[in-house]
Amino acid sequence: MPETLQLDGLIPDESIGLRLDQALAQLFPDYSRGQLTKWIKAGFVSVNQQQVTRPRDAMNGGEHILINATIEVVDNTWTAEAISLNIIHEDDDVIIINKPAGMVVHPGAGNHDGTLVNALLNHAPQLETIPRAGIVHRIDKGTTGLLMIAKTLQAHNSLVTQLQEHTVLREYQAIAVGVLTAGGTIDEPIGRHHVDRKRMAVTNSGKPSITHFRIEQRFQTHTHIRCNLETGRTHQIRVHMAHIRHPLLGDSVYGGRFKYPKGVSEQCRDAIKDFNRQALHAGLLGFVHPRTGEEVSWRVDMPDDMQNMLTMLAKNTES
Repeated sequence: MPETLQLDGLIPDESIGLRLDQALAQLFPDYSRGQLTKWIKAGFVSVNQQQVTRPRDAMNGGEHILINATIEVVDNTWTAEAISLNIIHEDDDVIIINKPAGMVVHPGAGNHDGTLVNALLNHAPQLETIPRAGIVHRIDKGTTGLLMIAKTLQAHNSLVTQLQEHTVLREYQAIAVGVLTAGGTIDEPIGRHHVDRKRMAVTNSGKPSITHFRIEQRFQTHTHIRCNLETGRTHQIRVHMAHIRHPLLGDSVYGGRFKYPKGVSEQCRDAIKDFNRQALHAGLLGFVHPRTGEEVSWRVDMPDDMQNMLTMLAKNTES
């Protein structure tokens, strides 16, 4: 359903000489400059009761601004479904979800229902008035852990801006194949694979991507690591770890041809073979709250399958 939004204000003297889009971004800080530019070009903005469509028009100060925007915010094929959610926190502005393995975040080809979006629209129907049902970032189907959802347009803009400015705290736990000798930083650009467009890859034409990782525990054949994202590219940790030849346990896309590590017990071999997702968990999430301005954060433990896998790897190392 479309939402009608009305904003009203006067261009202040400190915005004299600025482009219209720049002045509006200062006048209405709850909305991104990109969104405001789209509204200008769509004819939703009036200056002194005259419709304008050029973002570059200079402001003289004192102009009366009126914005009447109609926003199509949710794909009308997305439907609400009664799916249980593990809600860690909820207030008037944000929802924090602990996503289980196997749940897709957005509906798409082959996944029209049973997604996090379907569940959210059932839990909070007002999310149909927020872009992408309030989801500002996502984690892969096989990855578990924390996701933040915006419940208002203002919160959505704040969280998107924080993500763009790389100020959101996101820490992941993972199990990497092989024994890493030390932590480090992987600073390699990521873009679409030149052949398989469904995959990502380290490529010179990609976008800047930075992953910091440190070692939690070494085992005989694997390493438990923590990763902090400075950027948030698709499959970033999975691609970066595979690039340094330590792909994540269970990663069928970036892990290469499956093979058993040498010198493991039969029980451990079976556990490795049966681990059928990438061993990756978004365990820590922090940001500045859109309404209060306070720094907030949440932490959730690894799911049982990863904890059991670490226990198995430890037993195998001891033996």
